Amino acid sequence: MKENRKLLREVLKDICHDMTDEEVLNLLADSKISENLAGEKEKYTIGQRAADAIAKFAGSWAFIFAFTGVLILWMLVNTLLAAKAFDPYPFILLNLALSCVAAIQAPLIMMSQNRQEEKDRRRAENDYRVNLKTEIMIEDLYDKVNAILARQTSLEKQLAEEDGESTEQK
Repeated sequence: MKENRKLLREVLKDICHDMTDEEVLNLLADSKISENLAGEKEKYTIGQRAADAIAKFAGSWAFIFAFTGVLILWMLVNTLLAAKAFDPYPFILLNLALSCVAAIQAPLIMMSQNRQEEKDRRRAENDYRVNLKTEIMIEDLYDKVNAILARQTSLEKQLAEEDGESTEQK
């Protein structure tokens, strides 16, 4: 229990300067830690929802196959049209389009990943609190069981002594 108190003191020293160990334990025991983070419905802006949708689609096999199909179709059409091609070989317009897609897609994916990272961080903090609270409660139960066992042992000794005295008197 002393190790947990030391750990708890280190973790909460910035938050709870004036609290004793017992107050922190009571705070943990009384607080509702486990939250339904998965079911959270946060209000996102239109841009955030668009970034999430684009990141979800851009990270899928459907996007890879569709984009590969468009690239192959672009090259085939421009190769078959030869002199009348709108983007003849070496496909400079295609390179420009690919660069623009990458330039727009990368920040959108990063925005979505940053939001997911924040959710993961909150989930990890919640898991840590739940684990800490559980560990403290288990150790408290362990101490109580040890106290009960010690009391039981002392009572057994008293009974044994009383039995020894009663057999001596007979």
